[in-house]
Amino acid sequence: FSFNLAVDCNAVLKALQPIFQEQGMTETVHNWEDHGYLVTYIKKNGSFANLRIHPHGLVLVDLQSYNDHLKGREEVDQLLNKVEERMKELFHGNIKRVKRLPAILRGGVIDRYWPTADGRLVEYDIDEVVYDEDSPFQNIKILHSKQFGNILILSGDVNLAESDLAYTQAIMGSGKEDYTGKEVLILGGGDGGILYEIVKLKPKMVTMVASNIDQMVIDGCKKHMRKTCGDVLDNLKGECYQVLIEDCIPVLKRYAKEGRMFDYVINDLTAVPISTSPEEDSTWEFLRLILDLSMKVLKQDGKYFTQGNCINLTDALTLYEEQLSRLYCPVEFSKETVCVPSYMELWVFYTIWKKQTDI
Repeated sequence: FSFNLAVDCNAVLKALQPIFQEQGMTETVHNWEDHGYLVTYIKKNGSFANLRIHPHGLVLVDLQSYNDHLKGREEVDQLLNKVEERMKELFHGNIKRVKRLPAILRGGVIDRYWPTADGRLVEYDIDEVVYDEDSPFQNIKILHSKQFGNILILSGDVNLAESDLAYTQAIMGSGKEDYTGKEVLILGGGDGGILYEIVKLKPKMVTMVASNIDQMVIDGCKKHMRKTCGDVLDNLKGECYQVLIEDCIPVLKRYAKEGRMFDYVINDLTAVPISTSPEEDSTWEFLRLILDLSMKVLKQDGKYFTQGNCINLTDALTLYEEQLSRLYCPVEFSKETVCVPSYMELWVFYTIWKKQTDI
């Protein structure tokens, strides 16, 4: 409850006391001369409520209980309804805003809460844990969402859902490129989505270096993310593709030394770091190294595609664009913003190419 003016803390306490007492809750009051009241109400079943009354005009009510059945949740709603009705009766003319947040369910078998890239907490409609394993490198989860299908989550980071064809299309050039007869290098992409879509376009050869060196990601995806990867992960070699379970940096260095060149390099390794200290963050160092090595194996008229990050992370995206001016060769770039369904946020994608110089 937010008020238009300062509130009488004692008046608020007296108004709400009967509601909690009717529930058989034990009251404990803490008060500070200039900072209002903190009142706790505890029920015999372990449920408790915190009532925080700030004298400057803010009243907060937090109710916690262990309820794994509908009746228990209804009891919580009824109690909060009574609190809201009582406050409106007493202070209706002075209440600026009333906001009730939905219940957060903690400690459940299924974790429904995952952060966005810019730090907002999102509650997903997760109803099943499909796969949950720890590899030597990371935790791998595949959770089922009613609207997004199966979602791949690596060490707490939402990677890709079966609904996210928009992501795959964007990191391939949004349908503007002709992959027919072309040499393509994919860095990362362990979910198989990019590989599956490119193979349909009849390239000459696609080499995917799943640089997370994590066979368990591939194994999990080929079983539980088939709407995304189809059958391309069933075998590490196909008519026009090969999958290497290796660290991509030695592979890139080897290709550069051999003079092997690609029409397209698609980097699906990691998002642009959110750190604003690129000289101190090892992820930025890794990103710059991948960029330089990729340019060395990219044909003069080739294109490099990569994800950026959430559109709200403007500082990180600006820093990334500054890094592009520090590569061993001059480059130009364009970017587009795409809505990726399961991310619940707009995502920036980059196209980078070598700057053409006049002879």
